[in-house]
Amino acid sequence: MMRRRMLMLVALALVASLVVVACAPTPEEDETPFQTAFVYIGPPGDMGWTYEHDRGRQQVEAEFGDAVETTYIENVEQGPDAARVIRQYAQQGVDVIFATSFGYMDSMYEVAEEFPDVIFEHCSGYRTRDNMATYFGRMYHPRYLSGLVAGSMTEVNSIGFVAAFPIPEVIRGINAFTLGVRDVNPDAEVRVVWTNTWYDPVREREAAVALLDAGVDIIAQHQDTTEPQKAAQERGALSIGYNSDMRAFVGDTVLTGPVWNWGAYYIDTIRDAMNSDWQTHQYWGGLEDGIVLLADFSPRVPQDVRDRVATAQQAIIENDEVFCGPILAQDGSLMVAEGECMSDEAMLNMNVFVEGVVGTIPQ
Repeated sequence: MMRRRMLMLVALALVASLVVVACAPTPEEDETPFQTAFVYIGPPGDMGWTYEHDRGRQQVEAEFGDAVETTYIENVEQGPDAARVIRQYAQQGVDVIFATSFGYMDSMYEVAEEFPDVIFEHCSGYRTRDNMATYFGRMYHPRYLSGLVAGSMTEVNSIGFVAAFPIPEVIRGINAFTLGVRDVNPDAEVRVVWTNTWYDPVREREAAVALLDAGVDIIAQHQDTTEPQKAAQERGALSIGYNSDMRAFVGDTVLTGPVWNWGAYYIDTIRDAMNSDWQTHQYWGGLEDGIVLLADFSPRVPQDVRDRVATAQQAIIENDEVFCGPILAQDGSLMVAEGECMSDEAMLNMNVFVEGVVGTIPQ
């Protein structure tokens, strides 16, 4: 009798253990997704800067599936609010945080010191830590190519440029664009109007209208909206887009434009972080990496212009840089001597216009 009772208890214990094993999660089920967060300066619906960063985030989701979980917050003001948002993400256990505007740099640098086990990635800045890197693209490459298109197609030798803030990034883009314009059309000028905004559809449209009123027949820009392109279309003028392929939103009056492809960088960075291969860095890739591109051409762009651009693009990919001399400054002084090229440091700190730009740089 005692033996039978012992056998029954053993059997019950075995059944119970099987039930526990059956209910326990498998390693796959128990695996927590890798957490990434994106901090945006504007809304993904801007069809420009933030739109392209968010497309990169979506590419991450498509690449990794359930292994990576992404989140984002839009319209984050630069300054204390950015520090608060970045710190909250770090406190929540996010593995990698991407801050996608230059103005977030100091906030991220501050928070990164507090959370050494979190990876921080800052777009377009220059401050780093052991757990904080910077990333950006050589947008001046496709800017130059788009200048070749504008310079070839202007009929009045006057092109307008709606500019955001007078910082080296924007000045560098205006200069590269102007070099492209004047390499094919030495008589053309690029007229600049500043808005001191990244995303203000009303003000950016007004700036474009002012340039059109002044007689330009092509509008280019460094802004996050499509309003300058729409203003040009409404006036029967042409335009060069920026950030994303704005022809998709405006139409064939947008001839082409320099565009971003953030997904490639985000996927590689997250993969390195997941594999414990991530190290701090200062990334500045160009056409050769595919992080910056020239958008498809409008049907209005002639074949000879396309061919000229294709030749120039291949030369840049093969290490033929844009800012190589001789280059004159706006005041006629020598900016880059013949046979020399600007260093990365000089380009990153550019603060004067090249010859052919009409306008001033606010101090």
